Amino acid sequence: MVVKSLRNLFTQQSKELKPYIQVVNKINQLEKEISVLSDEELKCKTSYFKEVLLTGTPLNELKAEAFAVVREASKRVLGMRHYDVQLIGGLVLLEGNIAEMQTGEGKTLVATLPSYLRALEEKGVHVVTANEYLASRDFEQMGKVYEFLGLSVGLNISSLDEETKKQSYLADVTYGTGSEFGFDYLRDNMVYEKEHKIQRPFHYAIIDEIDSVLIDEARTPLIIANKSNFGAELFQITSSLVSVFQSDVDYEYISETKQLYLSDEGSYKIEEAFGIENLYDSEHQELLHHVMQSLKAKVIMKKDVDYIIRDGEIKLVDQFTGRIMDGRTFSDGLHQAIEAKENILITEENVSQASITIQNYFRMYNILCGMTGSATPAKKEFFETYQMSVLTIPTNRPLIRDDFDDIVYAAEADKHKKIIQEVKEIHSTQRPILIGTTSIEQSEKLSEELRKNGIKHRVLNAKTVEDEAKMIATAGQRNGITIATNMAGRGTDIMLGEGVKELGGLYIIGTQRHESFRIDMQLRGRSGRQGDPGSSKFIISLEDDLFVNYDEEEMEKFLKRVKTNSEGLVLTPNPHKFVKSVQETVESNHESSRRHILKLDTVINQQGEVIYELRNRLLNLALENVIQEFTEYLKKSVQTKLNHYLVEENYISTEKSRNLHTELSTLLLDLPSVSKLEEIDKSELQKMIDPYIVESIERISNFQASEELAIKLRQYMLQSIDRNWINHLEIITLIKDGILLRGYAQEDPYRMFEQEALNEFENLMVEIQMQISTSFIEFIKSINISNEDIQREESEYDEHI
Repeated sequence: MVVKSLRNLFTQQSKELKPYIQVVNKINQLEKEISVLSDEELKCKTSYFKEVLLTGTPLNELKAEAFAVVREASKRVLGMRHYDVQLIGGLVLLEGNIAEMQTGEGKTLVATLPSYLRALEEKGVHVVTANEYLASRDFEQMGKVYEFLGLSVGLNISSLDEETKKQSYLADVTYGTGSEFGFDYLRDNMVYEKEHKIQRPFHYAIIDEIDSVLIDEARTPLIIANKSNFGAELFQITSSLVSVFQSDVDYEYISETKQLYLSDEGSYKIEEAFGIENLYDSEHQELLHHVMQSLKAKVIMKKDVDYIIRDGEIKLVDQFTGRIMDGRTFSDGLHQAIEAKENILITEENVSQASITIQNYFRMYNILCGMTGSATPAKKEFFETYQMSVLTIPTNRPLIRDDFDDIVYAAEADKHKKIIQEVKEIHSTQRPILIGTTSIEQSEKLSEELRKNGIKHRVLNAKTVEDEAKMIATAGQRNGITIATNMAGRGTDIMLGEGVKELGGLYIIGTQRHESFRIDMQLRGRSGRQGDPGSSKFIISLEDDLFVNYDEEEMEKFLKRVKTNSEGLVLTPNPHKFVKSVQETVESNHESSRRHILKLDTVINQQGEVIYELRNRLLNLALENVIQEFTEYLKKSVQTKLNHYLVEENYISTEKSRNLHTELSTLLLDLPSVSKLEEIDKSELQKMIDPYIVESIERISNFQASEELAIKLRQYMLQSIDRNWINHLEIITLIKDGILLRGYAQEDPYRMFEQEALNEFENLMVEIQMQISTSFIEFIKSINISNEDIQREESEYDEHI
């Protein structure tokens, strides 16, 4: 019977599944042997596997037996036995690839298989979920399997304190969200004592809904910011001014690329209002920034689409899941511009202290893998960016859901009439209906129309998320009608109520095509789980956001050719072909945007790694070596100054000698007279200065015995690194923002960005060395550095820095 089952799987899929099926056969052959073990004998397998690994046995040689052990543990603890297709999915994940599995195929249970085996290496396994609710649920439920087998399980959510988080990371398997793992990485690289670090080296990560995390969220970097003082009044003024601006008069907005430009007329109005001659002069850079952010808040950012207002605060809405992104704010003053637009209290602007893109964070893991029901459309991007292959896993039972062709109307009003008609017809049969929308605004608009027609229903969006689990759990009951924003990453199966299968299962109605075909797949996938019947249909219009934001000229060409029937249904040209073309174009634009961000961020990320390595070196340095580390900074700083003055000439002129003497006096405790530096060549200058460097270092070494001062010096060195890094990020952000305008003279803008970023980084490293060196030397000069006075004078240095 098992052989027949596997043969059926093989006929459904290509030969790429053949090696996995052979392993599944071995796992199934072990099932009888493993099932007769006592609970204690089963638990002892974990210590046995670890001992075998210590002998040098490859992990792969244990996978069949280890998977059989996990399946048996799951049967005993959860009453859930892994299907053969779930075993295949686990094997794909073990290799660091993506298992494309349909909704309802038990992806959560699949993750236990490779997680257990990789956890035996005792390097830590991270299981990444789409939100904290799912992380907590999987930690509670699946954690029982690991604990039964003698492994520890951790939960990493935002509300935990430092010590609890540290323990979570020390666990064999840790559940959490991608953003929280990423933020912890950034926070770890901002600490001033190594004991406050909570993460350990990255080893193995499994990402559930991997396309949502690595593709959809990849355009928004993770940013840790601090508050910055600025005039809130300016945002109020600029918001008021642009509130009356008109499209194609005061500004131009290119919707498909979301690019926004002030027209000459718009610029003139701003100049008139502020009494200035040229808005684009460098002295008005801050004003221009406020104007453009206020204009962006007016034109691009939509209430109940991009954000909601809750308790007098702006809350961001995840465009791909419809969820509130707690603790997140728009950066670069956009958040404050929206607050001014909505006439609510303006908060302090955030200044970036550390950032990383989702792509670069997860590429730090030795092995990365994931699961989703919709990876195929992004197959090429997954391989090129993450070197992961996508393998489609067959369903445990045949998929029998009916996916109907789209119904496309010219006007939104006609679309809504059809949706109401369709809901009434299906509702009369008592089948449950799930209506998918792409924004809160749309869900509330449709809800109002259903109410007018006397149709009872429930609404699930970012404003009602507290009731999510209950709503999803009951959405498959007879007569149920649920309106929901994007269903990506919901992670909760809709179970069919009694008798619903016989009625035809859950009926899905999509009211707009999403910008990504993958999210349409996920919405359809909420119906027809585990061989259940179901149906899906998209009822859309050419006035939907997808088309409004599409290329204006292309839309006009198509609309001129459109012919409809009396109900407004598009008959010709072929609407399905056009919808597919638009979606592919938009998705291609998004992919280009992600590539753009990745190219730029990779440069910043590489620089960040250098800075973090520098910090970690200082954090891990023994106290008795801190002073010695400082002297290395000092020697480099002195040499930088000497090189600067001799870069063009072989000798120092009289005028330059005075400047050199002044600058070296901030770095060395004693110097020869200025006259001795005049008209001296390179080799003689170096020989003259070297003894003074040695003498300064010897006097500084008197501090080496003072641990307290070493602690303070290390802290100051770290603070100096951080302060300059934050300033550097601001400079790089300005360069990055204008990079698309730099493709002139046939030059590659990315190469130019790399060169400018490198130049700025070299300046940054010199500035860090100089600041640390001059500050400590200044302190030494201000005190008597005899050993008996050191402790008394330490407090002076503390105040000084």
